[in-house]
Formats: sequence, structure tokens, C-alpha cells
Amino acid sequence: MFTFSTKAIATAVAGVAVAGAGLSTALAHADTPQSKPAAAERTVHLTKDNAKLIGNDAKTIKLQVKGADKKPNLPAGVSTGTSFWDAETASGKPMSYETIASPYWPLGTKVKIMYGNKSAIGVVEDFGPAEWAVAQHNPPAIVDLSEKMMQYFTGVRSNSVTIKFQVLQMGNGPVYRHAGTGYDMAMGVQSK
Repeated sequence: MFTFSTKAIATAVAGVAVAGAGLSTALAHADTPQSKPAAAERTVHLTKDNAKLIGNDAKTIKLQVKGADKKPNLPAGVSTGTSFWDAETASGKPMSYETIASPYWPLGTKVKIMYGNKSAIGVVEDFGPAEWAVAQHNPPAIVDLSEKMMQYFTGVRSNSVTIKFQVLQMGNGPVYRHAGTGYDMAMGVQSK
């Protein structure tokens, strides 16, 4: 959706090519920072440099950018959650309540874990469960929860339960495996 003044609309009606050139010039000379993510609505200031194309006064127009607020589809689903506690993690960070492990998600991935009416946010800091452990559960166990998180959910530190997961942000660290039992589920690929 575009918002123009009456004068700008008259200019557009009088010469579509001129108005189009003015809009192109305005977008090329917009003083909006490039480092900011696109918003649903962006304001572009037309200055005296390009005022000859639309008149003598500087103008402000608002452009609605389609799809700018869409986030990439991140995996979500149901898995078996198992529990673990290691002296060291693959990331080198110490174990904590928030520590989770996955063989398929990169280290640093933030994941919301839900069990019953409780939820917690975990960060992938380790690799696991092992392929044999993933495969012995139905649904596959693609996530290991810290024993402290498991105790929060179930009251027992060592357990395996069906959980819901929602990846909130993919990490930038290494990945342990790119295939195996439960890989498609972990990546949000729907079975056919």
C-alpha cells in the first residue's frame, strides 16, 4: 500500500514514467539504514535532491513491503525427550539447566521444549542421543534434555517422555549428523 499526497498523485497521473522514476530515485537515495531488517512498512524521505521529480517540497511516502515480516519455517513437532548429564559438552560450555543435545541441530540452536502444561527454552550445546538411542524410541528421540530440565518437567532426573519441540533459532555451530533416524522430523520435513 502506498500513501501519497494529492500533489504526488497528480504527478503520477500526469506521467507514470516520471512518477516511477521519482520513486526509483527516492528508493535509491533513501536514508534508511541497510543493516536493519525490512519492516512491514518502511518510510522513505524524498529530499531536495530528487524534489524536481515531484515538486519543490520534500515528501514522505510509506511503502508496505510484502513478506518482509515472514520468518523462515523452523522445525517443530513431537519427539521423545531423553535426559543426560555430561561432564563436558561438545560446545565446551558447562552443563546447565538450559543445556540440550541433538545429533541433527547445530550447536547454538535455541529450542522451546513443551511437556504437559510446562515449557522451557534450551540451547543445543552437545551432540546426542546416539543413533541406537534415537531409533529405540517411538517417536524417535532427537533431543536430550539436561537432567535438571527433565526434573522440572517430570519430577525425575533420568527419564524419557514424549515432548513437543519448536526450534526458535538455528545455531551456527557444527552439526554431528546430517542423516539418520528422525532426521526429517528434526528438520521439519513432513512424511509422505
